[in-house]
Amino acid sequence: MSHKATILMLTNSAGGLCHFRFELVERLLSEGYSVFFSVPNNSEDIYVKKLKEIGAQHIFTKINRRSTNPFIDILLFFKYIKLLKKIKFDIVLTYTIKPNVYGGIACNILKIPYIANITGLGSAVENKSILQNISLFLYKIAFKKVKHVFFQNSENQEFFFKNNIAIHNNYLLPGSGVNLKKFDILDYPIESECIKFLFISRVMREKGIDYYLEAAKYLKSKNPNFEFHICGACDDSYQNIIKASTKDGIIIYHGRVPNVRDYLKFTHCTIHPTYYPEGMSNVLLESAASARPAITTNRSGCREIIKDGVNGYIAEQKNSRNLIEKIEKFIGLSYEEKKQMGLNGRKMVEDKFDRNIVIDAYMKTIKNILSGN
Repeated sequence: MSHKATILMLTNSAGGLCHFRFELVERLLSEGYSVFFSVPNNSEDIYVKKLKEIGAQHIFTKINRRSTNPFIDILLFFKYIKLLKKIKFDIVLTYTIKPNVYGGIACNILKIPYIANITGLGSAVENKSILQNISLFLYKIAFKKVKHVFFQNSENQEFFFKNNIAIHNNYLLPGSGVNLKKFDILDYPIESECIKFLFISRVMREKGIDYYLEAAKYLKSKNPNFEFHICGACDDSYQNIIKASTKDGIIIYHGRVPNVRDYLKFTHCTIHPTYYPEGMSNVLLESAASARPAITTNRSGCREIIKDGVNGYIAEQKNSRNLIEKIEKFIGLSYEEKKQMGLNGRKMVEDKFDRNIVIDAYMKTIKNILSGN
């Protein structure tokens, strides 16, 4: 098959690419595009192997995701320049902050069309600081000649508009969408006395872990039969706290898990007390698609998915008392009401968050760019 065009995907993790954009890679390959992906994962990485198996080509590019050191970031920019000069790419797709910014600037300089995706603002951009000013300045340079920007929620879109960035050629997507075949309806587990809750996320402050632990401790003291599960890699600062909470029987910690469905299967409700600047919460999308109610916070990327009293509850951010009240409200529902909440979530995801909506938007935009529109 002769290739229509050569596409490069720049992102900060092969895992994210595999979990949220695998179907886009498949579609591009099936339609005759040549696809390369540049990530900081080596060739032995499980996700890199998975992408290579379907025909995508891997390029290793080291990215320090959390560094705010400008010299390290300038190095990343030069790596992207070198990469873009080495292979003739027709279009570049960028995801996450550093690939968006430094990949975008590199594409500008080399006159390569690119499509950016704002997967969330991140703390550095959302909170007022010198770092925010620098980040916005870099975004302005990066998006000066961007062909198209996809936003994952309207709040992020408005933030960029307010700062006069990417006000043309942009489109609002339903996050990364969710694969409705992979995340199909799971039978609602039998309840008896034991209601099981699930926190799915990296164990870090901004994801609301402190509030989940506080709620778990309080509710376990009232009913020791409740179970509070955690799935996700643990930040160093929380290692001892998680160990102590596990030892005290407050939580059951599973670490990073390969398939979250194995845990959604036996739990009754997902709790996502985040105050992290989300794009669109994949935790909530996958839980809702699996017909699980969820309790989350009133912020963009969460409230679009969970409607209070319909498919879960919305709690105030950074408020453990309010979070506990919402969990108690959920506990007080009948088994049938809990089950129905989960089914309501599934219906919402089917209507608004099917991943095919995202893939179709990308395919249409790519074809428009290649045809000179």
